Amino acid sequence: MSAPTGIAVSPELSSAFSDAVESNGTRFLKISIENESLVPSKTIAPSGTLEEDLDRLVDILEDDAPAYILVRLDDPPTEWLAIYYVPDSAKVRDKMLYAATRTTLTKNLGSAHFKDNIFATSKEDIGAEAYARHKRHVAAPPPMSAREKEMEAVKAAEREAGGRNYEGSRARQSHVGQGVGMKWTDEALEAIRQLGATEDSRLVVLSIDPATETLLLTTAQETDVSSLGRSLPASDPAYAFFAWPQNITSPPRRDVIPIYSCPSASPVRHRMLYSSAVLSVVREVKEHLSSSGSSSTVALRKVETSDPSEINERFLIAELGLSPSDAPTATAGVSAEGSDKKPFARPKGPGRRR
Repeated sequence: MSAPTGIAVSPELSSAFSDAVESNGTRFLKISIENESLVPSKTIAPSGTLEEDLDRLVDILEDDAPAYILVRLDDPPTEWLAIYYVPDSAKVRDKMLYAATRTTLTKNLGSAHFKDNIFATSKEDIGAEAYARHKRHVAAPPPMSAREKEMEAVKAAEREAGGRNYEGSRARQSHVGQGVGMKWTDEALEAIRQLGATEDSRLVVLSIDPATETLLLTTAQETDVSSLGRSLPASDPAYAFFAWPQNITSPPRRDVIPIYSCPSASPVRHRMLYSSAVLSVVREVKEHLSSSGSSSTVALRKVETSDPSEINERFLIAELGLSPSDAPTATAGVSAEGSDKKPFARPKGPGRRR
């Protein structure tokens, strides 16, 4: 089988590689292109470990002549490394020829034999140290953007605080994990107590003083669900607790909804601080409401957002998994209870023709 360049693996190369695979007595098999064919040009036996032999490989390469080098690995010795050596100082025609033919080489000799490959443009790219760098590069995770790094740092802080995997606002939880405890100001505690003592639609927004790691009261006010998003800080993280009397469920109830707002524009250091404490803050709010005798309950799910403006009634319904009442309604003129409903009568079929 030939390459697009018309160059094919010669019978001599096929035989030499087969012998090398079976004998285990070959470390390097150098291959060149001669007379429009891939041919073996040199065979070298192992004299030490792979790393020791790689440092000797530069002795069989020329500064301006491309070549292919097949290298037997030590672990396991049945696998091979393909090195495509095309120096920058080589002729342009040779560069193009060797670049276009490399796939043909491994494909015709059997791709399953080759575990890895290296593209080298100088002898410095081939030694033991260069191969170690190559393996580290291959094993390294793919690079992340600045945005991805920020999100990973926030999630790591969340996992460390909760002692479990980060699950987001839609996670079903039977308990709230332990988090980083915060000190409370008297104003913040009183605002939470008032939140549970009243029956109106009310919002309490808390913030953290990074210097003292203390929860401060930012806002405590009556707020309708339609203006909830506008009432949250647009550029700073915040904890919000929204007491929402709603009749979507049956029966209607007044839930205190924990909201963790973390705008994308906020500093990473602040976002990590807020994410590490959110679980403990929610837990403490539950304890304060319970100890004050409030009839309001904290919603089982907390709402999280990076864009406060998106929070409205529809958003809360979706995030909290609320569903409207399925209670049956009576049809006009017919009692909902005790009505005698006639069974469905199947219409008679057409009479038989005579």
